[in-house]
Amino acid sequence: MDKLGAEELDVTGGDDGACPAGVGSRSADERFMRMALEEARAAAAEGEVPIGAIVVHEGRVIARAHNRRELDEDPSAHAEFTAMTEAACVLGRWRLTGCTVYVTLEPCLMCAGLMVNARVSRCVYGAADPKGGAVGTLYHVHDDARLNHAFEVTPGVLAEECAVELRTFFARLRGKDAAEIGQGALHISAARLPRSATLASAHAPRVVLAIDSFKGSVSSAQAEAWVREGALAAEPRARVQAVPIADGGEGTLDAVRGTGKFAEHAVRARDPFGRRVSACYLLASAGDGADAPRAGVAIVESAQVIGLDRSPGTSEAALAASSAGVGDLVLDAVAHGAQTVYIGLGGTATSDGGAGFLRAMGARIADEAGNEIAPGLAGLAHVAHIDLGPAFERLGDVKLIALSDVENPLVGRRGAVKVFGLQKGLDPAQVDMDACDSWMIRYGHLLDEACRAQCSPLFRSLAGVLGAGAAGGLGAAVLALGGTLESGIDTMLNLAEFDELAARADLVITGEGLLDEQTVSGKAPVGVARHVRRVNPQASVVAVAGGRVDDLSAVYQAGIDLVLPICRRPMPLDEAMRPEETRANLRAAGEAAMRAYALRQ
Repeated sequence: MDKLGAEELDVTGGDDGACPAGVGSRSADERFMRMALEEARAAAAEGEVPIGAIVVHEGRVIARAHNRRELDEDPSAHAEFTAMTEAACVLGRWRLTGCTVYVTLEPCLMCAGLMVNARVSRCVYGAADPKGGAVGTLYHVHDDARLNHAFEVTPGVLAEECAVELRTFFARLRGKDAAEIGQGALHISAARLPRSATLASAHAPRVVLAIDSFKGSVSSAQAEAWVREGALAAEPRARVQAVPIADGGEGTLDAVRGTGKFAEHAVRARDPFGRRVSACYLLASAGDGADAPRAGVAIVESAQVIGLDRSPGTSEAALAASSAGVGDLVLDAVAHGAQTVYIGLGGTATSDGGAGFLRAMGARIADEAGNEIAPGLAGLAHVAHIDLGPAFERLGDVKLIALSDVENPLVGRRGAVKVFGLQKGLDPAQVDMDACDSWMIRYGHLLDEACRAQCSPLFRSLAGVLGAGAAGGLGAAVLALGGTLESGIDTMLNLAEFDELAARADLVITGEGLLDEQTVSGKAPVGVARHVRRVNPQASVVAVAGGRVDDLSAVYQAGIDLVLPICRRPMPLDEAMRPEETRANLRAAGEAAMRAYALRQ
């Protein structure tokens, strides 16, 4: 508003359609806007630019004002600015929470900034201001994630009437009659936007991308970049924010690294077969103020050192694979000051019940003769004694939190060996799976005894704890050291402060490589949907996927509105996973998601 002048005016009337859902009735908005127009006409009568504003609290007008910059010789005497200061006096507080500001012209940066600082709940404006509008036209102050407050905006209420007041005023300054006012004279347009840019009246949709990696094909960040291209092709004005995510498996470090709040630490750690390899973890150094809660937090990704990609996938390898490398990473993080260590469990090649991890942490795991058992699942066939004391001493007060996307117990038909052993390379034709599970059962009992000797665990037996079987039983080992198991996707979304973005979103696009029965048990897309439903039930949630099973009723019940398979034409898997095809497919899916959202408006 501050930039308006007799020679500069360029007012857009906008669309006078329905209000966005959940922000108030159109009739009430129009009634209050007419009161603001009365103030605008009062300004014109005084020779001021005709802009008026009122503030409404609990359905009652508590302040009204009009533009008085010239009369008061005050650069801050904008209509809405003055109305807000008067409203604060009426309420006896500087916070205008619960208040709606109605103003005939889109607020400028100064007034929008005051709305943020005053914590207003909503702004309704009439005409858009292409030369200074700060709540949707030139800037988006009302929902800038960098600021400490956001507020709803309803644009275009009585837009043409508000624009006419301004056009008439400036035409008279130029000596024209009102009847001579035309679009050419003052560069006025009541409908500048193409149809594709008017999905929700004059509202530019706010889109949040929270897409997991497509395993073996594309990272979370890259998938989001390509979906973003498609979404913007369908709706160029969309405000798109990407939140790289993971559920504790492959890509966890990449997702957290994107927050910019953690430093990378390089380390040499053991792979599943004892070879030293280069790896890293993330550590937030001690800070103060807003960073203090993150001081001493480390993020470890098990797949970095013992991932499936580091094993040939044979039965021999699966029996020998050890989780010791995860212990190497944790101990290095503790040595560098970590007080809380998050351990992402997904995507490992091991089935050793976390025995290698425990031994790396200092635990003694021996056979009947007192000798250290062999590495891997095969070594559990001979385990007879477990002493966790040295590991507890090395950890001290450090808190371990395992991040998992599965709810499998340690043993049984849904346990670590029988469910995940096949993907790690165990071949039932070569290996007795029941025998392997019996080794894990005995190991679990011994682990229970060793744990009770050091602390008072919250579980009766590790064997039945949901999630203990994650990463071939590494979840059970973390629990045995007094750690906890948490949902990987929930923790990652919290670290990324996802809820703050989701609360202001119109559309959230999530997804992963395959949507199936496991998706509801802790996978990223459903985790995203649940967060959105909790903080913003009105938002649409679309999941893009490389593939899907026939029955997705549980996925839809969990909060996803639409599942879009990304393949735009029939193609073999190896072709679909080529970067150029993946990009084209994800771009098409992003465009489809944006247009599907438009149909709902």
